[in-house]
Amino acid sequence: MAFSRKSPLLALIISAFSLLAACSSPAKDTSKATIPTELTENYEVATLAGGCFWCMEPPFEDLEGVQAVISGFSGGEEVDPSYQDVAYGRTGHTESVQIYFDPSIISYEEILGVYWRQIDPTDLKGQFVDRGPQYRPEIFVHSSAQRKVAEESRKELEESGRFNEAIVVPVTDFVSFYPAEEYHQDFYKKSPQRYYGYRKGSGRDQFIESHWKD
Repeated sequence: MAFSRKSPLLALIISAFSLLAACSSPAKDTSKATIPTELTENYEVATLAGGCFWCMEPPFEDLEGVQAVISGFSGGEEVDPSYQDVAYGRTGHTESVQIYFDPSIISYEEILGVYWRQIDPTDLKGQFVDRGPQYRPEIFVHSSAQRKVAEESRKELEESGRFNEAIVVPVTDFVSFYPAEEYHQDFYKKSPQRYYGYRKGSGRDQFIESHWKD
């Protein structure tokens, strides 16, 4: 029996597998990551949600001008939530990354250009195999200048005709960001076999390939 990318049964099967893999991490250290003061004082920050934060770190970390990418949670009211609580949809947060960058080398607009190529901007109910508001895409802006750039970037993508459905990613004023546990940071480097196994089955790369061949 063939399944479409959005098949509920396929999504349920893969989601159960990915959640089991995520929650059965061999790491025992549940301490939270910290953000060095040097980053917050010397660099601009972009806060972006695009589904699984494991998959959102690699595309930005190799960009010239990007100093650090931190995985964590934004968009909820609970203070300093745990990964488990966010993953089960208990807090209103969505998995996010904070990207610290030097605007004299790379612009916020360029950061967003990379962001759009990592996500399904037509799906507000999750991303790929990961379903639920804890995986919703969202752009959290830190200033009126970022809002202007983000809204213009979203409009440009909408008008490009690249997607048949509407671009639904909201642009929201940033309120808070809480770093995830340390073992989630740079997960693709710490546990490459598990990361690439999850990513291959998630449907993300297949979607990117089908929409961004150029």
